[in-house]
Amino acid sequence: MSVKKKPLVVVTRKLPDSIETRMRELFDARLNLDDTPLTPEQIGEAVRSADVLVPTVTDEITEEILKQPDCRLKLIANFGNGVDNIDVVAAHARGITVTNTPKVLTEDTADMTMALILAVPRRLIEGASILTEGKHWAGWSPTWMLGHRIGGKRLGIIGMGRIGQAVARRARAFGLQIHYHNRRPVAPHIADELGATYWESLDQMLARMDIISVNCPHTPATFHLLSARRLKLIRKDAYIVNTARGEVIDEETMTRLIETGEIAGAGLDVFEHEPAVSPKLVRLARAGKVTLLPHMGSATIEGRVEMGEKVIINIRTFFDDHKPPDRVLPSML
Repeated sequence: MSVKKKPLVVVTRKLPDSIETRMRELFDARLNLDDTPLTPEQIGEAVRSADVLVPTVTDEITEEILKQPDCRLKLIANFGNGVDNIDVVAAHARGITVTNTPKVLTEDTADMTMALILAVPRRLIEGASILTEGKHWAGWSPTWMLGHRIGGKRLGIIGMGRIGQAVARRARAFGLQIHYHNRRPVAPHIADELGATYWESLDQMLARMDIISVNCPHTPATFHLLSARRLKLIRKDAYIVNTARGEVIDEETMTRLIETGEIAGAGLDVFEHEPAVSPKLVRLARAGKVTLLPHMGSATIEGRVEMGEKVIINIRTFFDDHKPPDRVLPSML
């Protein structure tokens, strides 16, 4: 009885130990134990040698890489929910299947979104720095470090998918009024549960919200969805929170508007030119105008392990000659 050959799987970044151990058991796995991001040349070599590539959001899998004549790749099993780092159309044209890891990071990302919704108006990071950076604190004062309460304020959610709905549930518990813009309204029973008001016009919603939360994916249609024109519609006392993708916001314009007091502030976990962070944003953070986090919205041990388990299931299903459960098609983007 012949033994079926294990597929060669190249993993581009360090994954949780339990996931890497399981991959070694199941596949001919080439791991990245020191977590150094692969260069485009190294990714090109992986495409030429591997049956499966397991990239992450930091890896750009472009048409140029995939169209190499000696590309032997059969499956791109993305370790992540979004696939904006992969040219899905180019992969599909070459007969390469693409999968992702959906429905895993919803609660973790929504938790972090809610943390930023609280942190920015209440000046949590700014206040903490008084004690941790050796600044003078004279004690409690009735007029010092005043922020804004969030109860009763209007939260405008851009993108009412799984994460947007999870944010809405948390925000409603804090007394926020839920508004949202989406390609289409959510089901009536969901809107009733969340007490959510739908805005077909994003422009009209932006002009009326106290806090705006970006929870939509990055696609060609959502690049700079919050454009310079739209950012100027936002009220001067409003805040922006983004835990989705930095490219959804015209970051340069947003930064300028915060600098000039035309937007009150922002809480950002993602950046347009990540991993580079604008020095202007860093200065605003030091001045207490923005809260910046290093893309850690989904960073929980539980979430990363579940993502790895989904990657393994997608690979095993594919090589058992079945359709992977998390297959991504160009028509879905």
